[in-house]
Amino acid sequence: MFRTKICGITTVEDARAMTEAGVDAVGLNFYDQSPRFVDTDTAEAIIAALPSEIVKVGLFVDSPLNFVCDTHEKLGLDAIQLHGSEKPEYMARLGKLPLIRAFRVAAGDLYSMTDYLLECRKLGAVPRMAIADALVPGVHGGTGSLADWETLRDYPNQPWHPPLVLAGGLSPQNVGDAIRAVRPAAVDTASGVESSPGRKNASKSKAFVRAALAAFAELK
Repeated sequence: MFRTKICGITTVEDARAMTEAGVDAVGLNFYDQSPRFVDTDTAEAIIAALPSEIVKVGLFVDSPLNFVCDTHEKLGLDAIQLHGSEKPEYMARLGKLPLIRAFRVAAGDLYSMTDYLLECRKLGAVPRMAIADALVPGVHGGTGSLADWETLRDYPNQPWHPPLVLAGGLSPQNVGDAIRAVRPAAVDTASGVESSPGRKNASKSKAFVRAALAAFAELK
């Protein structure tokens, strides 16, 4: 679905900066406890400012199913990212919506992620992509903490496994090293390209995309 994603876009100005940066996907955060939260009206304006080729991802945390479905339909989102404690059964109830599942992965504990995905497979609800973020107790992401690259190197590559998206503390300075270490399908950042929580820095965003694409090119 994408190779580079910047999450937590909160303004039309930042949306336009993402276009200039050349990012493949942006994330719109509908979790009202996040400093990057946007309501649906703001999200609608942001989406209108983005070109069609940029993937628009809605981020939800333990939201009611009807809210997820209604928001997806109203805004024409390209994908739904689940970032809470949603069970595989929850994903199965979302039917054929394009789902991305985020996981907070502790050092040495890849099994929680892979076992969850196996349950999804049994229910016919394997997500399109799987995001691996850092585990910070009590926080659902966007902390700036690094994910454990050593653990994520062992992410399985059987054909049914969704492509791995590496997140967690990525910045223009370290994203190249992260890609070379983990060899993910894509990368995702929020705080790593911000001037302040929820406001993106245009030059950092451009540098992030440039460094990520250069590292991906080395893997070929």
